[in-house]
Amino acid sequence: MATMKSLRTGGQNKIDVVDVERPVPGPKDALLRIRACGICGTDTAFLRMGGMPARAQAGGEMVSIPLGHEPAGEIVEVGAEVTGLKAGDRVVVNPQGAPSGIIGCGGKHGAMSEYLLIEDCVVGQSVAVVPDTVPFDVAALNEPMAVARHCVNRSEAKPGDKVVVFGAGPIGLGATIWLKLRGVQHVVVADLIPERLETALAVGADAVINSAEEDVTARLTELHGEAANALGQPRAGTDIYIDAAGVPAVFNATVDAAKWGAKLVMVAVQKKGAGIDLGGMLRSELTLIASQGYPTEIFEVTAELVEHHERFARLISHSVPFTEASRAFELALTPGAAEKVVVTFDGRP
Repeated sequence: MATMKSLRTGGQNKIDVVDVERPVPGPKDALLRIRACGICGTDTAFLRMGGMPARAQAGGEMVSIPLGHEPAGEIVEVGAEVTGLKAGDRVVVNPQGAPSGIIGCGGKHGAMSEYLLIEDCVVGQSVAVVPDTVPFDVAALNEPMAVARHCVNRSEAKPGDKVVVFGAGPIGLGATIWLKLRGVQHVVVADLIPERLETALAVGADAVINSAEEDVTARLTELHGEAANALGQPRAGTDIYIDAAGVPAVFNATVDAAKWGAKLVMVAVQKKGAGIDLGGMLRSELTLIASQGYPTEIFEVTAELVEHHERFARLISHSVPFTEASRAFELALTPGAAEKVVVTFDGRP
């Protein structure tokens, strides 16, 4: 029996690298050799909990799960009934396309493994082929960039719109890139960390706001002009606010600044309920739009990710070999230590 190494949740803030049976593809499946896999905030959330709540347990008993849902790799074996795919093809993966459950998010398989079984493999639904011009670590950004793309799609941003993105992590920066590629006139990024703001400018933001040091409303008014809310009170001319930070202060800053008819798109997970000023929302007729996952965007983003891969590469702060997976997750778990961490296999990006 051939085995492989795979990474699972251990105790709280702990990973386990285990030896498991290497999958054998059936006639409808393909076997993927993982070459890179990003670490997501969902992965670190599972680690902080020590696993995932068992669906069958009302009391929320934690169970260990395989991790990793942002993979890129190389096909090594293809079932007889799979078409349009061959050994040697480089692919990115739709983790929500697996019939045995979402890859790395409670499903049977995790992509933080040496190999991944692509069940019922269909090109364009399960995987998309990418050229060898794109490094594997950048290709592994396909899944989070689909999350960012859905957020931008939900915003319905038009070229003439003025937008602010709160949070210069991978999703916020990805949204910034998609907004600019969409032709949006002016995109501002707000964050607390100067290095993140430097990256935001490098990937195309028109301006940045250090929200720890600057008055957000005053700065947005300076950048986007003055408008008013429904009562005629002065407000910033910003059309769309994107929450990629997931902290209550974003809602407060938005309500304080929002003009009549502005939109707030929430893509980050609010870890605590925000005390929202509903009266302030009413006075601006602020529209709150939630953005979850990527219903159609998982491979919608792939061609542009390939075309602009050098721009997207700026989002990666650390590429760490799988042999040092503990260090990779320690970086991801430590606030401020890293931005986007990608685990690479065989020491090659």
